[in-house]
Amino acid sequence: MIDAQELSRHFNEDEAVWRSYEHKRTLRRLLGSRSPLPEYILDHLDWQAAERECRAVRAVGFFHHEDHETKEAD
Repeated sequence: MIDAQELSRHFNEDEAVWRSYEHKRTLRRLLGSRSPLPEYILDHLDWQAAERECRAVRAVGFFHHEDHETKEAD
């Protein structure tokens, strides 16, 4: 079961992605796109850019960093 903090975090990320996407799409439309690509592809590219900017990357596992000073002392 997902806890309340996880649901809240996910909701906030979704909102941030949506706001970023809307901003990108609005700017592109106001400035006029000179791209030969269809509108639906440009929208998809805007969505992907918003996802990359706003989604947190979560790692699974642990990163183990050895302390070089203690290794040298051994």
